[in-house]
Amino acid sequence: MRGNSEAEAYFMVQAWNGLAGLMGTPILAGMPSFTVNEAASLRLEALSFFLMAFALCGLGVKLLWNYLQKDFPTLPRLTYLRACGLTLLLGLLFMIVLTMISGARELMTPGAWVKSGATYRLNSADPSEPNRERLWSLGMALEKYAAAHEGEFPAHEFVPELPPAAWRAADGTRFIYLSGRRLDDAAPGIVAYPSGSGDEPRPVLLSNLELVSLPLAEIRRRLQIEVAERHE
Repeated sequence: MRGNSEAEAYFMVQAWNGLAGLMGTPILAGMPSFTVNEAASLRLEALSFFLMAFALCGLGVKLLWNYLQKDFPTLPRLTYLRACGLTLLLGLLFMIVLTMISGARELMTPGAWVKSGATYRLNSADPSEPNRERLWSLGMALEKYAAAHEGEFPAHEFVPELPPAAWRAADGTRFIYLSGRRLDDAAPGIVAYPSGSGDEPRPVLLSNLELVSLPLAEIRRRLQIEVAERHE
């Protein structure tokens, strides 16, 4: 019994020392130091948070189990290490159940969900629809800007009148913006369109705020013609 208590105490001390080492900030005193990049730092922070949460969950399971054991003497008392094992088993069980629910959802609605990063989203009939909506919102913002600047569109994407989110596509990337346009151009030119290497049609915002769908080859052709006309 004493050995188990000593093992639990040693485990708790080592766990907290490890967490403190992961979460602590290095103190520089003229000696060389080595740090990780931002991505690795975020992963270490997530790992340290998970370990701390797991340790607290194990402690909570132990306290609740041993409190319940007072009313049911037939139940064995639970040590901290066994409580952590029970917490791990319950976590794995919940993961299996959630995976089964996700699989059942896919079987009941085949093709309705598509993977988007670490999560899933509804598979809309038109994958370009989210970007069309964002380009339409950008067009409305550009119209207000042009009305206050004698028909001129912004010279760049970092003007304070438009929020940074207005320039972002549905996948988080920035729209390709072509400056030097006016709202009253005689021949409407391309103002903005989502990036991407595929040649499938994509929504394009013209300087007259019209939304059209053009493949990448047609976008490049129009831009080449415009550049050639400017150099004539």
